[in-house]
Amino acid sequence: MLKKFLLVFFLILAFSLNAQEKKGAQVKPDSSYNLSVGQELSLIIASQVELPQFTPPEPEPSRWTGGTLVQIGFSQLSLTNWASGGYDNVALNTYLNIYRNYAVKENMYWENRLQMAYGFINSFGDRYKKSDDKFIFDSKLGYRAFNNFFAAASFNLRTQMTNGFSYPRDKEPVLLSKPFAPAYFSLGIGMDYKPFKPLSINFSPLTGNLVVVEKRELRKRYGNPVDKSTKLELGAQFKVEYKHKIDPKLNINSTLNLFSDYLGQPENIKVFWDLHVNSKLNKYFSVSLRTNLVYDDDIVIEDKDGNSGPRLQFKEILSVGFSYTFGEFKK
Repeated sequence: MLKKFLLVFFLILAFSLNAQEKKGAQVKPDSSYNLSVGQELSLIIASQVELPQFTPPEPEPSRWTGGTLVQIGFSQLSLTNWASGGYDNVALNTYLNIYRNYAVKENMYWENRLQMAYGFINSFGDRYKKSDDKFIFDSKLGYRAFNNFFAAASFNLRTQMTNGFSYPRDKEPVLLSKPFAPAYFSLGIGMDYKPFKPLSINFSPLTGNLVVVEKRELRKRYGNPVDKSTKLELGAQFKVEYKHKIDPKLNINSTLNLFSDYLGQPENIKVFWDLHVNSKLNKYFSVSLRTNLVYDDDIVIEDKDGNSGPRLQFKEILSVGFSYTFGEFKK
């Protein structure tokens, strides 16, 4: 503050001296580039004063990372006087994968992922049929215990968004599933091992599963008592996740989940395995392969002869179509 006051004082003094010199002297035409005594004094004073410099602090890097993958596959078939028969139809497959992660350096993480998929085939000479429908939300919180081992708690929700039917020949559609019929909630506490970035191996010896079947007519099909909409399972969970971008155009995402129920039959392991392979053709189009394998001895499925029992379930979707990514998915 004192420096600024002295600077202003000497500038006023210098301009006063300069004005007095101009009153008492006639300025020559060729002296326009000569400095007066007052101007020289002003330059000397200004050169001795240090002005403060302000450098804004650098913003802290965000601890959040995230990305979004959107895929849409579409096909259309039209037949006119086609001798071998068939129906006009349209088919659509959509897939959305959103993740949002939070990390505190390398000691703590919070990972969240939402997957949604829906597909249908509409045959104009037959009927509308759903081909794919899933809603999966995963969340995992971990804190480093030692080396690459983390104490972790993981949550999972798995259900569907619309009604599902079977279509017996010459009969009305039969309802097989609804939103939250079934729905699987899982919460496990255990250890998470991350030997390298693409791989995560989680073992939760204390895991609670809640099976929700809101529709009474469907409860027996998914292993719930007819008079109860929920069933509690307590057991151990083993989960392996592998997410790797092999090159800028090829991405593999695999999740294997094994569960043993202490309260039921521990030797009957429940299996959920999801695999997604995506290969980009260019910025907007890609080839995608998604498979789902499920085995749950509590789910009763009828074969073509009408025999009921637990069976291995498998679904495969190969799609070529529009694909676009946001955020970290681009890297």
